[in-house]
Amino acid sequence: MKMVTLKIDDSINDKFIWLLEHFSPNEIKILEQSEYITDDAYLRSIPDIVQSIKKARNEPINNGITLDNLKW
Repeated sequence: MKMVTLKIDDSINDKFIWLLEHFSPNEIKILEQSEYITDDAYLRSIPDIVQSIKKARNEPINNGITLDNLKW
């Protein structure tokens, strides 16, 4: 099964949802519906994220880790 995230214009949203509802629940299931917000707006909605980023910017560069030392 595949998952797809779509950004749907408000002018066709009702028609698009109507179309999806004509498939069986085994074929397509609407998992979530929400209003689109930008990545920036989403990050700013997380409590204290802006302060955390500002604090991290002030850390000395030698506190960081080089890419070759990251354990992916």
